[in-house]
Amino acid sequence: MADYVFGVDIGGTTVKLGLFDVSGNVLDKWEIPTRTGDSGRNILPDIAGSVRAKMDEKGIAEKDVAGVGVGAPGPVDGSGIIHKAVNLGWGEMNLKEELGALLGGMRVEGGNDANVAALGEMWKGGGQGYRDLVAVTLGTGVGGGIIIGGRILTGATGSGGEIGHIHVEDHESEACGCGNYGCLEEYASATGITRLARRRLQASSQDSVLREGEVSAKTVFDAVKAGDALAVEVAKQFGEYLGKGLAVIAGVVNPEIFVIGGGVSKAGEVLFEYIRPAFDRTVFHGCKNTKFALATLGNDAGIYGAARMVLD
Repeated sequence: MADYVFGVDIGGTTVKLGLFDVSGNVLDKWEIPTRTGDSGRNILPDIAGSVRAKMDEKGIAEKDVAGVGVGAPGPVDGSGIIHKAVNLGWGEMNLKEELGALLGGMRVEGGNDANVAALGEMWKGGGQGYRDLVAVTLGTGVGGGIIIGGRILTGATGSGGEIGHIHVEDHESEACGCGNYGCLEEYASATGITRLARRRLQASSQDSVLREGEVSAKTVFDAVKAGDALAVEVAKQFGEYLGKGLAVIAGVVNPEIFVIGGGVSKAGEVLFEYIRPAFDRTVFHGCKNTKFALATLGNDAGIYGAARMVLD
């Protein structure tokens, strides 16, 4: 019976790694640089070398390791094939086979980083105790992960859970990062909230503390908590877009709970005051009891979820 499992979360700047016991207790965690040069060909060898070095440091034999789980920033299908990861310089490749070979045949499981983070939140985070959940990451963009029956919903090419690119606005002149117009990400991400605030400031002469310094998602919600009327209008607009978007998702996958994470979630429970009204008003009646919670694992969600993939 194996005693240990490794979780790996590949980011564009650093790779986060964690050593866990099979009960999900983190025993050690560390980072290594993500070497994206030369089409990212050094990334997997670096990960394999770091895992081996940790095993040597801890005196862990290969037979005592259940495997290595990996979350990567790109669509990963159920076979472990990643269909391009632009930030890493990768084209299509089989994560499971290639990293497994570098680790001497050790078991490897791979998944999209947002999906894997959702699994982590289900296992040990804000979604603990639920088997059907949607994790929403409100950061620079809007990421998502869908867990049904305790398992990641990947879709045919690993693109399941790309909720940031649900179309929510027909009258948008600025392109989303994906190339489309009017995606949820353009209004509910940190950059999207900033965009909404700047547009409202330009369109109005209304007094606001947001006119006095840097405009960001944090300053918007700080101003909301202070009762700034213009900031409250921005929060309402944000909540309208996100609440409706989540209502659409609820009607498709019927989760027990939405777990909200990412930098924007640091605003706290106040987010739900603006998301919930639009959600409740537009969601299918059979989904009205869907719960909302904040994510709790922060930047560690990916390594937890990656480890969980192996244990599944």
